[in-house]
Amino acid sequence: MLPDLPPLLAIESSCDDTAAAVWADGRLAASVVASQRVHEGWGGVVPELASRAHQRLIVPTVQTALDEAGLAMGDLGAIAVTYGPGLAGSLLVGLSAAKGLALGLGVPLIGVNHLEGHVYSVFVEEPHPAFPFLCLTVSGGHTLLTLVREGFVHEELGRTRDDAAGEAYDKVARLLGLGYPGGPPVDKRAADGDASFLSLASPRITGQKARSLADFSFSGIKTAVRYALDDVPEPERDVWLETHRGDVCASFQRAVVDALVSALSDAVRQTGVRDVAIVGGVSANRGLRARAAETAEAEGWRLHVPALSYSVDNAAMIAVTAAFKWAAGETSPLSLGAEPSLAL
Repeated sequence: MLPDLPPLLAIESSCDDTAAAVWADGRLAASVVASQRVHEGWGGVVPELASRAHQRLIVPTVQTALDEAGLAMGDLGAIAVTYGPGLAGSLLVGLSAAKGLALGLGVPLIGVNHLEGHVYSVFVEEPHPAFPFLCLTVSGGHTLLTLVREGFVHEELGRTRDDAAGEAYDKVARLLGLGYPGGPPVDKRAADGDASFLSLASPRITGQKARSLADFSFSGIKTAVRYALDDVPEPERDVWLETHRGDVCASFQRAVVDALVSALSDAVRQTGVRDVAIVGGVSANRGLRARAAETAEAEGWRLHVPALSYSVDNAAMIAVTAAFKWAAGETSPLSLGAEPSLAL
């Protein structure tokens, strides 16, 4: 699908993972992610700590990626980097490193939208979706459904009005004492829980109140979980949680997954597009993957979900997206700035 291009180095530093990847000979040659453990005790990402960690990790992470690919700096033909959306300080660290390398090596700079990176993460490995395809992006900061046309043309079909799905997972996990990030422990506990334990309203907005095909609001569901906990008398709450933590996780996860998959089903029916991708950190959720796969088989979709390592933030998705852009002749000026609120 992509022509042979000189080796390309990609840098991703939009949030709390420092990542570098190399795309060479039409394939991913290396992908390295240095995760920051410093945020775990704070219950969320601390922007200043994140940017300092990026400064410390970015040089060794880039060098490790080059070593794994068996390449030297002088072999690179282009440098790609995430320029938004994300944390301003974190983005600036990656941008500064990328600009310095591009200028020093005399090669093009290719800026990549982090959200586009997630969308095109399904092209890191085969099988690839055919254009056009539907893409549900679900992460800690974003929940949106788009129709992806060839040539980086995206038609938005819906999004969340408030919290993202991943943000709701983090908040519910905090209520249940499961730590940060919240997605993996909630998913794990949900596997053995009773999904009918709590009756939770769907985060999907339908009918006359809906503004779009895929209209969501995830702020209410975490509030409903908090109210359920508040209904338990304080002296009994610890014992109640030990008994029912998995049931609460299962009830919460079923409501979220039902909302997301039902929106995809409706989008397939209304657009006639049968290649469907689910990307972003929440696409690593086992409950979502299983339900989407079951629905895809029953309704005749072709489901594409990236490998777990390419679902969370990574530079491989930035590399393949940049390869598409470079093949189309798209490069960026060295004046490229960080855009923390960049949209798809």
